[in-house]
Amino acid sequence: MKLFFDFLPIVLFFIAYKFGGGLYHWDGQEYDVKGIYVATTVMIIASILQVTITWMLTRKIEKSHLITLLLVVVLGGATLWLQNPDFIKWKPTAVNWLFALTFIGAQLFTDKSLLERMMAEHLQLPVKVWKRLNIAWVLFFIVSGLANLYVAFNFPEETWVNFKLFGLLGLTILFIVGQSIYLSKHIVEVTPSNKEK
Repeated sequence: MKLFFDFLPIVLFFIAYKFGGGLYHWDGQEYDVKGIYVATTVMIIASILQVTITWMLTRKIEKSHLITLLLVVVLGGATLWLQNPDFIKWKPTAVNWLFALTFIGAQLFTDKSLLERMMAEHLQLPVKVWKRLNIAWVLFFIVSGLANLYVAFNFPEETWVNFKLFGLLGLTILFIVGQSIYLSKHIVEVTPSNKEK
């Protein structure tokens, strides 16, 4: 459910792209609106709502949602202002590479990786496994960013929109499944009795 909520602005972007473009009449004028601009507007609004609803329900906001919102507003705003879809095409890469830098920074400059900080309450792993997982996530973010750029600037816009939803979501699900299989060999669940020992 959380994965779907995280990807909801992208799902709405996809729907708006497919059905939002076309001829619009306003104030006696006819406008040919490209789907990418409708989709970008919808994604900006959806991202703002995502962060707002999360805050209203939990009184906290994940840093990943804030980073994504900032990049959506800046790059989406540039896309709309300059009427240039290249800016929004960079957004998935910018988000992924920023996450990669964050994971690298936590590994290099703190005593625990970011994953260990987020998940250590729920499971116990050897230090080397935490480090391997952190490196795997860094590589995943870098590869996802590169894949996005490759598709965005070597294929038609519609192909990129499809990849943005299905390709990146598919890569994420495959990576999480692979991570789960790897973790199942090392996992020791943290229970109250384990904590006391």
